[in-house]
Amino acid sequence: MFLKYLILIVLTFVVFLLLDLVWLVKISPRFYKKNLGHLMADKVNYVPAIIFYLIFIVGITLFVIGPAYAGGRGWSYALIYGAIFGLVTYSTYDLTNFATLKKWPLNVTLADIAWGTFLSTATAISVYYLAVLIGV
Repeated sequence: MFLKYLILIVLTFVVFLLLDLVWLVKISPRFYKKNLGHLMADKVNYVPAIIFYLIFIVGITLFVIGPAYAGGRGWSYALIYGAIFGLVTYSTYDLTNFATLKKWPLNVTLADIAWGTFLSTATAISVYYLAVLIGV
């Protein structure tokens, strides 16, 4: 079982990172610069970003992808709970920022929550079907 979850974590890392890189590099840079430029650092601090990725990937694997695939709950579990996981985690970050930061825009809050929900759903369902395909 440990090996199965380890493989699921690796698959999740690859899928999540690829999807999020498309968002962060191709789709959203101008949007974030326009709306959050006043808050953005000149250089990205990669250590907290890496820690976030590790925590998030372990979380979605343990709470969503693992039960869907290894626990036998199926693709619909991955779909529904992937969306819920993304909604909850990204809402926690974005709504906290919206509540506590003076110039955190509502449009960033909504866009980021939507992206996180989509990203988590797409990751969960993709990893589920990859695991089925390769027979993890």
